[in-house]
Amino acid sequence: MKDRSRSCAGALLLGLLAACAPAVPLPAPPVEVAAPLPEMRTFAPTTPPAHGRTDNARLGRDVLDLLFVLESGRELERFTRFEGTVRVGLRGAVPPTARMDLARLIARLRAEAGIDIVAAAPGTVPGIVVEFVPARVMRATVPEAACFVVPGVSDWAAFDADRRSPALDWARLETRATVAVFIPDTAAPQEVRDCLHEEIAQGLGPLNDLWRLTDSVFNDDNFHTVLTGFDMLVLRVVHDPALQSGMSRAEVAERLPRILERINPAGGRVAPTPGTARPSRAWAARIEAAITPGAGRATRAAAARGALILAEREGAEPAERALSHFLVARSISLADPAAALDHYAAARAIWARLPGTAPHLAQLDMDTAVIALRAGRPEAARGMIARALPAAAAAENAALLSTMLMIDAVAADASGDARGARARWLDSLGWARYGFGADDKVRARAGSIAALSPSRS
Repeated sequence: MKDRSRSCAGALLLGLLAACAPAVPLPAPPVEVAAPLPEMRTFAPTTPPAHGRTDNARLGRDVLDLLFVLESGRELERFTRFEGTVRVGLRGAVPPTARMDLARLIARLRAEAGIDIVAAAPGTVPGIVVEFVPARVMRATVPEAACFVVPGVSDWAAFDADRRSPALDWARLETRATVAVFIPDTAAPQEVRDCLHEEIAQGLGPLNDLWRLTDSVFNDDNFHTVLTGFDMLVLRVVHDPALQSGMSRAEVAERLPRILERINPAGGRVAPTPGTARPSRAWAARIEAAITPGAGRATRAAAARGALILAEREGAEPAERALSHFLVARSISLADPAAALDHYAAARAIWARLPGTAPHLAQLDMDTAVIALRAGRPEAARGMIARALPAAAAAENAALLSTMLMIDAVAADASGDARGARARWLDSLGWARYGFGADDKVRARAGSIAALSPSRS
């Protein structure tokens, strides 16, 4: 089973400070949230920026670790993929936005990754089935998964009947013929879209996530929520005609240089970067503890500090050191905002040098804007949000975008700009309906952000 973690998806992207604020009535003007909410806003079809990878040697190592290692650390003996046309079908109580988002995803996979993938026509048998399962049923069976993908079954009933069947073990596959993606039927539209991207991509290719990848959804930090240019490059490699199911790691590694030279010619024109090392299990365990919402603040802070100590001691990858600083800052931002800003600055200095980190830097800006707002500096907060908004929109992250707009509304109100505050509240709500789903969740998010007002601190 390969799953999208509920704790990672929520804790890292939406802001622990905002999420943990008490739900209280909005300060004036409250009518924008109390009245019927505006129509849901969605993103126009776009093509994300191309990958920025210029080192095929490092890229090849990333591809091999994505394809031949499971998240548990277990190594796979053979390469597998779908051979031939891949058909994708939807089952269950399909949300209205799911068909639109799946169509957009299929179009991107065809155009950017060169995959022969289509929506399943009536009467055809899908290779990938996306089933929307009653949320209470999923919680009872897999409580920690926001959504997940498994091989060897085509519906929930088959999965639930024999969850321990060898047919559901990725390591036993010879090729990929049938894969099922399960999503709770109460998921917000953005969560549905994010699950479609990540789980279908996992079903088509990589089964691993790597903390060192800052430009990919194949990373448990979930800063990226839709497939990136790097992800499409990886999927193009997976479905290259020079590869086929059943190959060993050594056989794939032997063919990779020629494949990458052909599809990423710029990657052979620079000196290769140093080799990559997998993070220790101790570091990864502390990171998981630091991003678990159910853990207390002191527990998260201790775990984050422990991860940072290990990252520095073990010479971890830059992305892993930056994430450690970020999580330390998150965990102490209420108790020690000055120290938190130092750790945010350390994370920024590292992330600014790595590829695909615009969403990471936008998250930093949002978090530091919250600190400024709490400190009674609303104009500074507005400047940080203004810098971050384009990246949130480019990343198609409506949950993050709407939260930023709400913070800006509170900051505008604190600055005496009532008209600007009202405009920001209205702008935020359409995005929040896509990002958070149900009206009560949108209003709860708005209430928690309104509580950040300096007048309520």
